[in-house]
Amino acid sequence: MTIFSADTYICDSEKLIASSKKTAQVDNKVIYLPGTDCVVRPKVSLAGYTSYRVGGPAEWYVAPRDITALEASIRYAYEQSLPVTVLGAGSNLLVSDCGIPGLVIGTRHLRHSYFDPETGLVTVAAGEAIPGLAWEAAEHGFEGFEWAVGIPGTVGGAVVMNAGAHNGCIADIFVSAEVLCEDGTLRTFTSEDLGYTYRTSKLQGSKNIVTQATFQLQPGADPAVVTATTKHHKEHRLNTQPYDKPSCGSVFRNPKPYSAGWLIEQSGLKGYQIGKAQVAPRHANFIINCGGASACDIFNLIRHIQHNVKENWSIALEPEVKMIGNFQIA
Repeated sequence: MTIFSADTYICDSEKLIASSKKTAQVDNKVIYLPGTDCVVRPKVSLAGYTSYRVGGPAEWYVAPRDITALEASIRYAYEQSLPVTVLGAGSNLLVSDCGIPGLVIGTRHLRHSYFDPETGLVTVAAGEAIPGLAWEAAEHGFEGFEWAVGIPGTVGGAVVMNAGAHNGCIADIFVSAEVLCEDGTLRTFTSEDLGYTYRTSKLQGSKNIVTQATFQLQPGADPAVVTATTKHHKEHRLNTQPYDKPSCGSVFRNPKPYSAGWLIEQSGLKGYQIGKAQVAPRHANFIINCGGASACDIFNLIRHIQHNVKENWSIALEPEVKMIGNFQIA
């Protein structure tokens, strides 16, 4: 069974405009992109780039540090007819044991932030970590992002999937995003353009790449008070969710009015294990890697949960985790 999805999206690079000559042929050697500090490397294991700590290799991997390098990476993929996968923190992603064909672009080095104390606007690059941004906002005395401190992702992925927690979500504070479109142009998207709904947006599944985003927060608060609230949210997540072992966070969307965790627990699946993948005893909507799990273990546990909940409750659980690659059904 082949599934193609990603932490943010897969970009079909064939339609991108390329004006430069081919830099090199794909021959399993390290490629240096002219005019940048970008190095395209072959056969890079993605296990270290996902929060599950599983997954096979990227056929090719690059981690640009600025927009120029990002554009050069996309241009290279176009020239070599390579499909493109954009990877943020890998926190909402299950990569198959077979890996990912084409070029994987890691955005974790696209990092900068600017806090405007007059307007409360915060502009942040796509590779900035959400927890770090929450603490930084607290230190500046900016309210409105305390809820996000426990979300283990990056700004780019959070914008695409409308990440949320503690009754807050990205859509509540989102102003705009700078996006590299499939034709190679940079455009600004507003909240209306993205059509936010629960844990999704129009960017999900699109061929566009978020480069940075702007959020509206409330400046002028006492940093100590905001920090205390942020710390409270972090402690709550640590006390109620399993952070001692690798996971992707919540595996399934909540099918209102139920919570996915409650349905899974009521189906008797807390602690259930396939290989080294386990339904977390602390929170049933988490699947944890107990050490040495394969992506196939996790995938088959996801399907087992879906089957049992469907049998018991006639509810089809929809995965929140994005799966990419070729998975074998047990």
